[in-house]
Amino acid sequence: MLKRVLLLSFVLLWTLNSTAQSASGDGPYSQLIIRGVMLINGNGAPPQGPIDIVVEDNIIKKIQVVGYPGVTINEDSRPKLKAGGKELDCNGMYLMPGFIDMHGHIGGKAQGADPDYVFRLWMAHGITTVREPSGRGIDFTLDLKRKSAKNEIVAPRILAYTAFGQGSDEPISTPEMAKEWVRNNAKKGADGVKFFGAEPEIMDAALRENKIVGLRSACHHAQLNVARWNVLHSARAGLTTMEHWYGLPEALFKDRTVQDYPLDYNYNNEQHRFEEAGRLWKQAAEPYSEHWNAVMDELLALDFTLDPTFNIYEASRDLQRARRAEWHEDYTLPSLWEFYQPSKISHGSYWHDWGTEQEVVWKENYKLWMTFVNEYKNRGGRVTAGSDSGYIFQLYGFAFIRELELLREAGFHPLEIIRSATLNGAEALGMDKAIGSVTVGKLADFVVVDENPLRNLKVLYGIGSIKLTENNEVVRVGGVKYTIKDGIVYDAKALLKEVKDMVDAEKKRMDYQITQPGIKH
Repeated sequence: MLKRVLLLSFVLLWTLNSTAQSASGDGPYSQLIIRGVMLINGNGAPPQGPIDIVVEDNIIKKIQVVGYPGVTINEDSRPKLKAGGKELDCNGMYLMPGFIDMHGHIGGKAQGADPDYVFRLWMAHGITTVREPSGRGIDFTLDLKRKSAKNEIVAPRILAYTAFGQGSDEPISTPEMAKEWVRNNAKKGADGVKFFGAEPEIMDAALRENKIVGLRSACHHAQLNVARWNVLHSARAGLTTMEHWYGLPEALFKDRTVQDYPLDYNYNNEQHRFEEAGRLWKQAAEPYSEHWNAVMDELLALDFTLDPTFNIYEASRDLQRARRAEWHEDYTLPSLWEFYQPSKISHGSYWHDWGTEQEVVWKENYKLWMTFVNEYKNRGGRVTAGSDSGYIFQLYGFAFIRELELLREAGFHPLEIIRSATLNGAEALGMDKAIGSVTVGKLADFVVVDENPLRNLKVLYGIGSIKLTENNEVVRVGGVKYTIKDGIVYDAKALLKEVKDMVDAEKKRMDYQITQPGIKH
């Protein structure tokens, strides 16, 4: 009998340490040891390895250098596995803190994108924390947040920011109404507020009250209100992060107070809206001029955060590239593909007559925008990574990795990009004591990939990156291997396979095939 018990114990221990990871997640474990990684921390430090990382009950307990490049590791010097613990052999792989998407909408009814679909795409790309800047309502988001916190669902950690005024019985028309709404939003358990703009006195009251109740805030400075309330006004009143770039060129105006709208402009015409937005940065003060520097210096002094979401407007400068991204074929739902198509109704489907002239203007717009963001980072400002996926041909998860590539284009060193995607996001959320870097005492949120992402960020895409071998064979390398959230180990590629299965099933149900707009078959 004793022999049988010992045999069963051995089999159980062997199973814990040898089985493949799953899409639904394995763990958490009383002890998890990740063996032999190259560590790319979120604090800007250069890569270091081989390193063993010891996690106990979802807390990082030890980060131990266990050897030197090209030298056989002395097994006796490594952290010891306890009974019931789990070893993850990641020898030669690269480990980073879990990514933080600072602008992630949890699908939408118009897009037909349900949370299970969106969450798997995020997790398959190493995103372990998401700030949702408004969505289907605070109750909907808080329910998902609670389930994620308990790891009852496969989902990143969720921060819920309510759209200002959402759920109110009547439009907010006075400062006192604004303050009351902010207080009620805090009582409901929201993490912050997402603003789009309002009358100046209402914005001022709401932002100041939000700071008093201890919540954070984000703002898309919509053109309908930005003439009297730009980014500087918001930052002075206590806004913690700005989304996209609306409101920043307006703060940089020197010879005007409103953008140079054509006289037949209609905001409800989305081609008008996006076409003219592409001309905004040229109307602002020149880079490094006195006014340009003064605005930047004030934002820096206010410890203000920029969340540029470069990727969401990329179709404006290269529609064909965004539309033909190779992941659409396997991972974009038919309903989402339809939502992206040229339309006078769907938000962001502004392809009424979009061509070379519009794209050239937007390319210039990007150069000026990226110059400001990169210099803001160079002077010590906080820049984060957000995707705003689900619009304009940008797909959840994939778009976040594209955002990292665009930060590289803006001038960020790859290590600065990883910091924007991890520690900077944690600081902006007020969570840097718990997440954002691989540090003893923090939670066990990690991204593991078997290629070096600093050399090629494309290896973080779920589909990996194309490479030619010495034998002239075309192969795919990379793709996140493990996403670890709260000490639970997920097979990232299995998650992506589940998404493909969802899409395949929906295409079969609808007898649907993705086709390019305007082409008859």
